[in-house]
Amino acid sequence: MDLPHFDSLEGSIKTDILIVGGGMAGILCAYFLKGQGVDCTLVEGGRICSKNTRNTTAKITAQHGLIYDKLIRSRGTEKAQMYLNANQDAVRKYAELCRNLDTDWEEKTAYVYSADNRKKLEKEADALRKIGFDAKITEEADLPFRVAGAIGFPRQAQFHPLKFIAQIAEGLPVYENTFVKEWKDHMAVTGRGNIVYKKAIFATHFPIDNKHGMYFLKMYQERSYVLALLGAPKPDGMYIDEAEGGFSFRSFKEFLLLGGGTHRTGKCGGKWEKLREFAALHYPGANIKYTWAAQDCMTLDKAPYIGPYSRNMPDCYVASGFNKWGMSSSMAAAMILTDLVLERDNPYKDVFCPSRNMIKPRLFLNGWEAFTNLLTPSKKRCPHLGCALKRNSEEESWDCPCHGSRFDDRGKLLDNPANGDLDAGKHKPV
Repeated sequence: MDLPHFDSLEGSIKTDILIVGGGMAGILCAYFLKGQGVDCTLVEGGRICSKNTRNTTAKITAQHGLIYDKLIRSRGTEKAQMYLNANQDAVRKYAELCRNLDTDWEEKTAYVYSADNRKKLEKEADALRKIGFDAKITEEADLPFRVAGAIGFPRQAQFHPLKFIAQIAEGLPVYENTFVKEWKDHMAVTGRGNIVYKKAIFATHFPIDNKHGMYFLKMYQERSYVLALLGAPKPDGMYIDEAEGGFSFRSFKEFLLLGGGTHRTGKCGGKWEKLREFAALHYPGANIKYTWAAQDCMTLDKAPYIGPYSRNMPDCYVASGFNKWGMSSSMAAAMILTDLVLERDNPYKDVFCPSRNMIKPRLFLNGWEAFTNLLTPSKKRCPHLGCALKRNSEEESWDCPCHGSRFDDRGKLLDNPANGDLDAGKHKPV
């Protein structure tokens, strides 16, 4: 898919709204702001949508696993209702934008299934009914094995994200290959010029400023894997297992996209091997045509961080922690942040506020992971905060189990939050 090309920044500029990060969330922010006549500029360190947006399975849905029962128990019915409405609005906004675009748009029902725990599904269905969603459990799942049941969200969708980006990004104020290597008060420093801004949006997958917001404690990252199978039966809907380590299924044209093998970045996990074993068992006549992997930022309470970056960074905003639901979350983030930077109220801002209470068990696990890896002897250490890197032999990379930065064998940065290559010393921590 040919995406539009943009020049690199040459010289210093001023802008009202600076957007850092050219994935789906950043591009949508630029699209909405430009559409309202706002002076904005987006900078991307490489090519737009070349990483996580490129590797998504592109399900557009408000069905994010069994999240609504958890949200009601941890944050109350009102916040759970906000979360549902924000993501349903995101689905509808994509549908509106894609109506006159060539994006391979397909309306689908999104299902969360359980292989053996119907009680979990019953709790989730009860939670959904409390917030006005008419949830029903079905035993009929278009899958190659029996399930205890599944909850469906009708009128969700799947599409081709790069086809979508190729059309909405044309003419946007974007600079590619423009790496922000240092952050100062109302100024971003790049290799070939500075950008003075009034307000800024960080849409960099993992936030790049370490000094504020404590995002390195409030998030961790996971790898997940996909096989594109040819010759396998294709489900009519989009399916995901409620259990950790389960599988996801959706079709694309003649392919079945089988996902799974998830593990914390820098740790052991099923990877593609688990998917290959599953495919050999359940789809023995299918051929594996393509493989790829994705990386996701995971938050402490399974809701993204969308809103003010921190109290100590005035006029800065963040969109991160999409928990494997990057498409709907990117749209929700872009709509919320557009309102916030333009000083308009948004009905969903409170449920995603990054400064919400984060005293959760995972917070202490993240801290312990960082502590133990800082003490682990290793010649290769992550330039982000100094953790010991682990060899990922299947993907031929060096991965950080603390915060998820990844590097190739030459030391080139593959995934942030590290803000530069392993040994080149080109970039200072932001």
